[in-house]
Amino acid sequence: MSSSTSSSEAAGRPGAREANEARWAGFVRGFAVTAATVLLGTLALAWLIDPYGTGNTPLSLREGVRPQGPRTAAASRGRDPAFQAAIFGNSHIQLLSPEQLQAASGIAFVSLIAPASGPKEGLVLIDWFLRHRREPARAVVVGIDDLWCTADPAMPNAKPFPFWLYSRDRADYLVGLLRFDVLEELQRRIVYLLTGRGERARPDGYWDYEPNYIGMGYDRDPGKRAALEQPGPSGGGNASGPWPAVQALEAVMQAAPGTPLILVRPPVYRSLLPVPGSADAAADAGCRGAFAALAARRPLTALIDWRRDRSELHDPNQFFDRSHYRQPIARLVEAEIAAALKAMR
Repeated sequence: MSSSTSSSEAAGRPGAREANEARWAGFVRGFAVTAATVLLGTLALAWLIDPYGTGNTPLSLREGVRPQGPRTAAASRGRDPAFQAAIFGNSHIQLLSPEQLQAASGIAFVSLIAPASGPKEGLVLIDWFLRHRREPARAVVVGIDDLWCTADPAMPNAKPFPFWLYSRDRADYLVGLLRFDVLEELQRRIVYLLTGRGERARPDGYWDYEPNYIGMGYDRDPGKRAALEQPGPSGGGNASGPWPAVQALEAVMQAAPGTPLILVRPPVYRSLLPVPGSADAAADAGCRGAFAALAARRPLTALIDWRRDRSELHDPNQFFDRSHYRQPIARLVEAEIAAALKAMR
């Protein structure tokens, strides 16, 4: 007779089942404790080393962040005390240069644009910038394109945006740190902080898109040049309101009543200007009127309108596509902004 005991026999012994269940319960408890410890440890590390330079850490860390997308880099740039004014919007206002604006106005600008963003993202970034100023901001420049003409009070955004990063609610921020992309950024942040030699993202946030467009052939490809002449929808499709982005912008700016607000309707190529008498023209006029009314009732506010027939908008050599212009037009827009700011002094 074999002296070994089968598992079935062991399981049949008194108390064997209870012992097995106790072992599994102990394993589960140990696993849960280990997982919770790792999770809390990672969260504490992320909070302390502040991967995007939000200033939410109690530690004194190296200024700035490594090169990264503007959606996250704006957290660090927006709280930089070196800047007195900021540019907000998407790629339709992206080519405006903080350096050029400072040279023309004497005011230190930072670009807090986010490509492919709309009013919802822009308003969050404006709020972030204003609440991190030690002195009142000297100017806020906002690019008002068709997305700002929406009638939807939710102002939906088409591309992902880290709203948690700019939240006033600390709990939202901490929960937001529990993301895989944050884990990826942690190791890069540690290298940036500890070596002191890692490249820093450009502090003023300027991103010249011209090399990108030239690299894709927008200045010479016959098909792309032909597309420039094709009419397209404009105006935002909202002729009678409401315009929730206007109301939301006015509400955000209540925190800075003495700060000049410059509303810029960015340049578009002539093929994108609405045909007079069309539904697009009615929507364009309605949206323009809503922002013009804001400029009229709010002190220190000006509307600069480049969405109207101007000779510069008829030169195809000054555009890559219907809504992305080149440097010479950017200089003209900057000059008008500087002139508007000087007139407010």
